[in-house]
Amino acid sequence: MNEAAALIFDLVQKQRARTPNRPAVIGVAGAQGSGKTTVCRLLEAANRPRFAHFSLDDVYLTKAEREEMARRTHPLFITRGPPGTHDIDRAVGTIVALRTAAPKNRIPLPRFDKASDDRAPRSDWPRFAGRPEAILIDGWCLGALPPPAGPPLNALEHIDSDGRWRAAQASFLEDQYAMFFAAFDAIIYLQAPNWEIVRTWRGQQEEQMLGRPLTPAEQSALDRFVMHYERITRSMLAGRHKARWIVHLDEARRVPRIEERA
Repeated sequence: MNEAAALIFDLVQKQRARTPNRPAVIGVAGAQGSGKTTVCRLLEAANRPRFAHFSLDDVYLTKAEREEMARRTHPLFITRGPPGTHDIDRAVGTIVALRTAAPKNRIPLPRFDKASDDRAPRSDWPRFAGRPEAILIDGWCLGALPPPAGPPLNALEHIDSDGRWRAAQASFLEDQYAMFFAAFDAIIYLQAPNWEIVRTWRGQQEEQMLGRPLTPAEQSALDRFVMHYERITRSMLAGRHKARWIVHLDEARRVPRIEERA
């Protein structure tokens, strides 16, 4: 992953040369388990330049907001992750606050508690001192374009028999998310070699977090969970995203090549 970190560092340096009076805003996209957070933490730890980092995962809607969305739009929106379940206004507000911070300011960076499936108490949010030189935001669907319509891809999509859930996600990507993505100075995409490895990587993440192998029940729950991500992930793997730089990964997450799209 050092190759991806080096690419981001270079992009930040070039952007800072063009706009020295404001932080560069860099997006890091990639399927679940692709190493987005690892890359961002490598850069944070270097602390030169000073990076402020948060994830789209940190700005999920609260549980109550998703419950209301599930009632109003489609029951599948109760599960966090797909477009429409993020508080994009909060993400934009955080970027603005970081970009305009005075040296004495302490800017709160949002956090989400996945254990409780709800926004973490504001008192638990870390605070960034002053104005950063660059802002890193990672997210699995960051830069995604609306995926092509089509028949259900998996058992979960069969629940969305009339396509309302899928159509709503596409609409969010076309509107609110597209405007958000357009504000980034650069987006890079960590491209998995195939969809199948994504499930493997996500399983590895869960086992590392728990410190033990997943039980059969947990494996089944994870299988269902990743179905929420399949359509858009497959679409992004096929190139339907706004990232200019693509960091190709092999199944061991090594980087055989980096591609720059016109």
